[in-house]
Amino acid sequence: MVLFLHQTLNNTVMEIFYMGIVGFLFLLAIFDLMVGVSNDAVNFLGSAVGAKVAKFRTIIIVAAVGVLCGAMFSNGMMTIARNGIYHPEYFGFIDVLTICLAVMVTDVILLDIFNSLGLPTSTTVSMVFELLGGAFAIALIKTLGDDSLAMGDLLNTSKALSVIMGIFVSVAIAFFFGAVVQWISRLIFTFNYKPRMKYLIGIFGGIAATSIVYFILIKGLKDSAFMTADNKAWVQQHTLMILACCMVGFTLLMQVLHWLKINVFKVIVLLGTFALAMAFAGNDLVNFVGVPLAGYAAYTEYATMGGGNPDFLMTALNSPAKTPFFFLFAAGVVMIIALVTSKKAQNVIKTSVDLSRQDEGDEMFGSSMAARSLVRGAMNLSNAVVRYTPEPVRRWVDKRFSQDEMVLENGAAFDLVRASVNLLLASLLIALGTSLKLPLSTTYVTFMVAMGTSLADRAWGRESAVFRITGVMSVVGGWFLTAGAAFTACFLVALLMYHTGAVGMVLMIALVIFLLIRSNRRYRAKMLVEHEDDLFRRILSCEDKAEAWALLREHSVKSLSESLDYASNAYMRLTNGVLNEDLKQVRKSAALTKDQKEKLKRLRRKELVALRRIDLSLAMEKNTWFHVQSNCCEQFYYTLKRATEPCVEHLENNFSPLPKSYAEEFVPVRNLLDHLINRVRRMIESGDYSNAQAMTETADSLRSNIQALRTAQEFRIHDSETNIKAGLIYLTLLAESQELLASTMKLMRASNRFQN
Repeated sequence: MVLFLHQTLNNTVMEIFYMGIVGFLFLLAIFDLMVGVSNDAVNFLGSAVGAKVAKFRTIIIVAAVGVLCGAMFSNGMMTIARNGIYHPEYFGFIDVLTICLAVMVTDVILLDIFNSLGLPTSTTVSMVFELLGGAFAIALIKTLGDDSLAMGDLLNTSKALSVIMGIFVSVAIAFFFGAVVQWISRLIFTFNYKPRMKYLIGIFGGIAATSIVYFILIKGLKDSAFMTADNKAWVQQHTLMILACCMVGFTLLMQVLHWLKINVFKVIVLLGTFALAMAFAGNDLVNFVGVPLAGYAAYTEYATMGGGNPDFLMTALNSPAKTPFFFLFAAGVVMIIALVTSKKAQNVIKTSVDLSRQDEGDEMFGSSMAARSLVRGAMNLSNAVVRYTPEPVRRWVDKRFSQDEMVLENGAAFDLVRASVNLLLASLLIALGTSLKLPLSTTYVTFMVAMGTSLADRAWGRESAVFRITGVMSVVGGWFLTAGAAFTACFLVALLMYHTGAVGMVLMIALVIFLLIRSNRRYRAKMLVEHEDDLFRRILSCEDKAEAWALLREHSVKSLSESLDYASNAYMRLTNGVLNEDLKQVRKSAALTKDQKEKLKRLRRKELVALRRIDLSLAMEKNTWFHVQSNCCEQFYYTLKRATEPCVEHLENNFSPLPKSYAEEFVPVRNLLDHLINRVRRMIESGDYSNAQAMTETADSLRSNIQALRTAQEFRIHDSETNIKAGLIYLTLLAESQELLASTMKLMRASNRFQN
């Protein structure tokens, strides 16, 4: 009796523990839903907002309705997390629970690592490969312990392979069809599309709307939670009739809307936004709640049929997923809340828009050797094609792609034709994958469609192609990194939890809670950094040339102030470090200098693009002073770099310190120079240059003092009692201080002429 009570108590405690694990899985699912929607909202908002089709509030409402509908239609996808990767009839309850917890824990850890490194990731790719890694770990343990079991019995290798291939093949398909469909669309409508809408827009709108009805409603409804068998059979039998009626009805409707002076492209883009939001929710919901729901189903089966045996086999997971409507609806509501409240979702000009904008903008990525090689190869191929293309055909195509009369909404990144193709093609591809129960990556399908359409639209010019291809390659490389990291990490986490049992699970849960708190803090810090250059985005979206000039002046003041602040901080750290033999301070100065080079390149590129937004005559007048300013800021970098490198080497080798006599004569001059740099910074920030002449006289006096010290030091070096290494370091500091002073004063004069 006592043994029975003891066993019952143990079973009750473990059942409560398992229930807590399932509850924690759902908490992680809510977190994943919030973060996932916040990160991926730009996928279905970017085109609509980038093309300025409606007010942001209207677009959000359309997307929210699409998200809710997609969530309720996503039931069929839940099978992937239940039996799409492994055969549950060979796994006990504790095995399945270990896999589910390992997947969710790994997902949070990977998100934290990738966000910290600034690398792109995909919730779909990570979920699939985490499931594969966790299941492989448990399957490996089982096959080692039982010779009768083979890895092929435990893992659903054919389905896993089809899922993996579906994810990566969809990337190439999305890019290819994006380029082809956009090229054909542009040939038909051209960039001056309004005159061509008279007879073509009805057919285009009819095809677009009918495609959405077929792939979203017919394909999506058949797996929804509330469709009966009779309804499914009726839809399947009458599919052609439904499509024919939709085609005729939507074509007439779109033509009538055009006659009523309604821009049908805007209607199509809003319809596409709804479709893509719906496809996103229907496809990506499994990434966030599929695994917790699989864990919940396993726990329910264990509690009702397992009899307290944690090794009770989960054969029941082979049955089709019947997710309660409440869970789907609740998930949709959480996604809508995240969509409406997310600050990140409201900052819609993201990586995909910047890489696909029609004109030049802030190129977020640098240049890589592979990108340069691809650009050269593409140019050679293009030249070969052009050489063998008949001249009349070439002239006709060039005329259709002429951007001289391009129709762009105020501040739009691209026109409505491209926005329509982006949204419709992406939603159709994702919906097709969803109907085939393949969890495509909505992020990367959408991204690659946008890249394909921008390539077809000739948005990647010779001045920007290398940067944009580097960006695409960085994102694609991140997918493969995500896949490998997800598989390996989940494999190790599952092994650890399997061998450590409840203790390991609790420790992993504690680790995840810690990482969630840290990630939230880092996310807020990252958002502050991302919003730092909203000023430049306002310049790009500004159509008033006078307002653009005012914003550019404000941007210039901000960037010059930051450069002077950098020069002051790096210079003081460097000199203090050398005088006090503090290698750490000198290395900090070197780190500041290293960061500054890339920052200066981005700033110069941004402001050159911004100069194109102002009046041409004014731009020509200010152009010289703009370049003088930029060159002065670059000179700060080179001056401090030349000074820092020998000082780091001197201190690392523990050479003799600078004599006190050097410090006594150098520190007053150093302090005066730093004071002068900060005075110039405050002058530029205030815009008051009335004391410029007095500042120049002070600088001339300081320059004479530094020159006198340089001359005296040059004589000292020839003295046999002077330490040559210390003497040369001091001479370097004096020479670069003089250069820093000259650049500061030149910057003050250039800023005065540029601003006033």
